Formats: sequence, structure tokens, C-alpha cells
Amino acid sequence: MSLLDTMEISSSGLSAQRTRMKTISSNIANINTTRTPGGGPYRRKDTIFAAMPSNKSFHEELVAQEKDDGTRHVKVVGIVEDSRPPKMIFDPNHPDANEEGYVEMPNIDLVEEVTNMMIAKRSFEANVASINATKHMITKALEIGK
Repeated sequence: MSLLDTMEISSSGLSAQRTRMKTISSNIANINTTRTPGGGPYRRKDTIFAAMPSNKSFHEELVAQEKDDGTRHVKVVGIVEDSRPPKMIFDPNHPDANEEGYVEMPNIDLVEEVTNMMIAKRSFEANVASINATKHMITKALEIGK
């Protein structure tokens, strides 16, 4: 694996975590949204990642003489709605209350969202640290050639 490959892997991780942060932000912004264009309350969304294989040919992998699984980057393969049912809150004065006085609220737990945001932040920071370490190694390698 070359140093540029490590930068490619880290940059794909940065992009994936950015998408995850946008999804989490949307969830938090809609924590009290009881009415959507599709009907009903906002549904929590989650980001799905997948490891994508190398684009190298078999011969290129053999010549490289590397012992890895060929994974070269992370890709967002989808954003899915959470299947948990909405929360039922008793508020008979709410305009979206049903006949019994209950309102369907989004199935979003603020603690869970903040925890997911902290995990995404740490993953983002780890990818930035990896890119910086790679840049440092490239710089040192160039200095050796002087």
C-alpha cells in the first residue's frame, strides 16, 4: 500500500463521516417535527457504510506483495429510515393530537444522537490524524532525498 493509498482511504472516511454528521444534524433539527409532507412525524434516519474493494487487478496485487484484504475506501451506501415506531405523547391541546389526545412524535432520542455525533467526530478526527501522519511521512521521505 502506498502513502497515497492511505490518504485516499482516509479522505473517503472523512467524506463518509461528513455525510453521517449531516444525517445526525437533520435528526436533531427535526426532533419535534410532527407533520411531514409524507404524513406523520419525522422518521429518524441512519447512515449505512460499506468497505469498498481495491480497483487493482490481480497482477497488480501480486506485484505489490501485500497481505491485506484489498479494502481501499469507505462508501456511504445508503441512508435508511429507522423502523422504530413513533413516540406517543399525551398532549390534547396539540394541533396534531388524535381523538384520545396523543401526538405521534419522532422516534429520536437526543442522547443517542449526541453519542452518534461524538463517535462521528472522533472518527473524523482519526482520519484527519491519519492524513497528517501520511503528509509528515511524505515530507520526511522527500527530505531524505536532498
